[in-house]
Amino acid sequence: MESDDGVIVSLSRTEDLGPAARSAIIDVCVAAHENEEFRNLFTFIPSGGRHFLAHRADELVSHAVVTTRRVQPEGGPELATAYVDAVATLPRYQGRGFGSATMRRLAAAIDDYDIACLQTDRPGFYERLDWELWRGPLAGRGDEVLVPTPDQQGVMVLRLPRTPPLDLDGLLTIESQPSRIWE
Repeated sequence: MESDDGVIVSLSRTEDLGPAARSAIIDVCVAAHENEEFRNLFTFIPSGGRHFLAHRADELVSHAVVTTRRVQPEGGPELATAYVDAVATLPRYQGRGFGSATMRRLAAAIDDYDIACLQTDRPGFYERLDWELWRGPLAGRGDEVLVPTPDQQGVMVLRLPRTPPLDLDGLLTIESQPSRIWE
């Protein structure tokens, strides 16, 4: 999909990304977040991850990835969740619409999920793209126990065609993973 500013946003699955593409994704994430931990990105992204890649000419300028997780709003069923991670735009291209184009393409391609969710320290960026900040308490779901995350901030959801009614002030839980709960 090409936009007016020459950015082309494509979709690739994790297992289809070769070494050069993986390296470019890592470089974008490290540059955007100034965080070397992104060098380990592909140890956390399972097979089947959907990578949204924004290119300007031959240069990767923006990235986001969706993996499948399960959130559960209080009183509701577990929802198949498009969990969004590693949203990044090269610093010299930030503020020019590349990240927004990537996230719009992502939102259009995840209608097979019940809901989308992410964690961010930049909620204003996502609010412009119809994401909503979860205001209620948050927790991880372990083996038959909830792990409260009272200090967690910036969890946002995007309602999709299959999203049931939500109470953004209620409890939202997500399955715990070995290395993380929300982030």
